Amino acid sequence: METQLLQIQYMNSLSSKLKPLFSSSSSSRAIVHFSSFSVPLTPSAPKRRVRARNSVRLSADVAAALKEEWLDSLSCPLPESQDDPTQINADINWVIGVDPDLSGALALLKPDPSSGCSAQVFDSPHLPVRVGNRVRKRLDTRSIVQLVRSLDAPLGTAAYIEQSTPFPKDGKQGWWSGGFGYGLWIGILVASGFSVIPVSSPLWKKEFELTGAGSTKDDSRRIASTLFPSLSDQLKRKKDHGRAEALLIAAYGKGLRMKVDPSLVMEKLVS
Repeated sequence: METQLLQIQYMNSLSSKLKPLFSSSSSSRAIVHFSSFSVPLTPSAPKRRVRARNSVRLSADVAAALKEEWLDSLSCPLPESQDDPTQINADINWVIGVDPDLSGALALLKPDPSSGCSAQVFDSPHLPVRVGNRVRKRLDTRSIVQLVRSLDAPLGTAAYIEQSTPFPKDGKQGWWSGGFGYGLWIGILVASGFSVIPVSSPLWKKEFELTGAGSTKDDSRRIASTLFPSLSDQLKRKKDHGRAEALLIAAYGKGLRMKVDPSLVMEKLVS
C-alpha cells in the first residue's frame, strides 16, 4: 500500500512537470518519448497536400508580362536632362557580355572605324577572403565597379549576363558563390546605367553548337578564337574559358550567330 502511494505521488509530480510541455495548439502534434513507450498528445490527422500560394499556373500572357516587368527593373533609367552629350541613349553597336563566375570575365564589343567591330575582354577581378578556416576567392566589388566605369560605354548599353544555375554537385559554397556573383554583377551594371539582359547557358550555347554531350570548354575557346581572331592569344590556355564564354555571350547579344567550321581555326589552342 505504501509503495502504491509513493508511485502515485511520483506520477503526480512528473505530470506537473510535463504539463507545460503539453500546452500546444490543437493543430500541432507532438510525442513525448519515455524509455519504453510514447504518448501522442493529439490524435493523428490525415495528411493533406497544401499548395503554396505562389505555386500557381500562369497563362502565357501573364508570364510574359511578369518577365517584361522583371527585365524592365534591370534597366537603369536614363537621366532626365540630355544636355550633356555623354549622357546619350544606347548605341546598338555597343554590347557587353558577362560570365559572372569567379573564373569568368567581361567582354565588350564596340564599333571600330576600320574593322567595324572591336572586341575587348577582361578577367573578373577577385581577391582572397577568409571563410571559416579556409581562404577562398571572392569577387572584388570595388575593382569591378572601376572596370565597368572604365568601359566608357553609352548609357543604356545592353549587357548580356549568363543566368546563375546551381548544380547539386557544386555544394553549398558553389551555390552561394554563383548566386553572389550573379547578383553583384547585375547590381553594378544596372547602377552604372546599363540594361541587363539575363540569358540562360543553353540558350546562347545553342547558337554556337555547344550544347552537345561532347561539348567542352575548349570548344568555347576554339569558337571564340575564330570569331575574334585578334584575341586568340588571350584564349590559348584552358583557364581562359571564362574569357571565351564572356565573348560568346556578347556575340550572342550582338547577333553574331554564325555556324563555325572547326577547320577554319588556323591556330591550335594549347593548354
